[in-house]
Amino acid sequence: MPVKVLIVDDSGFFRHRISDLLSGDNRIEVVGTAQNGKEGVEQAKRLKPDLITMDVEMPQMNGIEAVRIIMREAPTNILMLSSLAHEGAQVTLQALEAGALDYLSKDMRAWMEHSASLEKQLRDKVVELGRSRHAKQRSSFISSPASSVSGKSMVFRPEPETKPETAARRSPLAGRRTVGESPANVTPSPRKSAPLASSRPQVDTPIAQRRSFSKAVIPSGCKIVVIGSSTGGPAALQQILTQLPANFPHPILLVQHMPKTFTCVFASRLDQQCNIAVKEAEDGDALLPGRALLAPGGHQMIIDPRNPNKIRIMPGDERLTYKPSVDVTYASVAKSFGRNVLGIILTGMGADGCDGAQLLRQQGATMWAQNKESCTIYGMPQAVINAGLADQILDLSEFGPILSGSR
Repeated sequence: MPVKVLIVDDSGFFRHRISDLLSGDNRIEVVGTAQNGKEGVEQAKRLKPDLITMDVEMPQMNGIEAVRIIMREAPTNILMLSSLAHEGAQVTLQALEAGALDYLSKDMRAWMEHSASLEKQLRDKVVELGRSRHAKQRSSFISSPASSVSGKSMVFRPEPETKPETAARRSPLAGRRTVGESPANVTPSPRKSAPLASSRPQVDTPIAQRRSFSKAVIPSGCKIVVIGSSTGGPAALQQILTQLPANFPHPILLVQHMPKTFTCVFASRLDQQCNIAVKEAEDGDALLPGRALLAPGGHQMIIDPRNPNKIRIMPGDERLTYKPSVDVTYASVAKSFGRNVLGIILTGMGADGCDGAQLLRQQGATMWAQNKESCTIYGMPQAVINAGLADQILDLSEFGPILSGSR
């Protein structure tokens, strides 16, 4: 059965262009179009599509407000189309907060030049998101006790108006190490309370790969945590990282498939919400306990081969599909830290991370994978699990409590 798609965009050019691209794929059926958010909401209720492509800036009702109403009244998987500008990145993250599952950039040149890469990316995203059974699950996730604080969404939870302890932590000299300072000299900051997600039992996990929640603990020799994610990753990372205490004892590397402008905004947003520090990685950044470094879009993040306590940011290799690539970072960490690595693979399309996970396991490192039931797209974790590389298969709600030591 083809994926039924509703196209919402105030631009006649983009409505026709998207429709033409999607209609050429027999896996997809365009069931309607809308010229603004208000009309999009009405069409979503009437047509009940599997997926909606949603523009951001539109008359009468913008895309973000339309997403909020749709997710409340007619939950549907939504793919946002956004510009690559800084403002576009901020608005796109707001759309993900509202309930959209993924986004695709509106690079006018690529759309006008009939880019084969763009066409494939659009079609693949539409098919994967349209086929995923996540519309109702997404709606319940946003409002469920496991993912909310005082009834508010855990997805990009807004920063409280007054948070003096966070302001103190953000001071350049408060609780931060200098580049050459040893982790042993760091005085752990007091742990602040963080909302904890309740665990949900795993369902339909192969018996040979099923693991007991009680056995999942951070390996005793762990020196670094590396997390890879793609589609659905922003929400998943936010849910996990906001549960970690400020004195989390290990450095964290994050590889999320995002363009450069988006990673900068995403890192800043996470840093405001988390007890740990989060920043977009820069060449020469030191690995510090209680700090997460997010790989910048369009580049690769590796461990500095001359100094394993620092990272290198390398230009994105055009021969690689993903920039940043989970495989590249995993491989580098495997070489520098061997068995003392906890690798985590989260929701995402494709199989990026599987080859790197193989190298990690060969060195004796530990790999955790997100289970199918809590994934937006069960591609990257599935590849690792099917290859027999996952030591633990966990629900998204379980990662934070285990890492924080609360379970």
